[in-house]
Amino acid sequence: MGKTNFVRGLASVLCPDVRVTSPTFALVNEYTGNLNIYHFDMYRINTFDDLYSTGFFDYLDSGAVLVIEWSENIIDFIGDEEIITVDIKRLGDNEREISVERGEG
Repeated sequence: MGKTNFVRGLASVLCPDVRVTSPTFALVNEYTGNLNIYHFDMYRINTFDDLYSTGFFDYLDSGAVLVIEWSENIIDFIGDEEIITVDIKRLGDNEREISVERGEG
């Protein structure tokens, strides 16, 4: 779909010397650079206890950029005060529509 490619583009500016991979099995990948990025995959996270067990809340106060795939699975647990949502829709094999929206908090 393009989620990891999006993070690669973000990291190319903030953490230019890192190799970005999908966090599907690790749950979180950490990229260190000018501004650290924590790249989460919340596909298998469905409850507050699941989220808490990942250590996610420790990352919130780190001052880093958190990129969260499948954020809709955890939105009820984190609020929206500093959230920027990037939605990537597949229009065809080589075409995507990207929309960006800032949270209202």
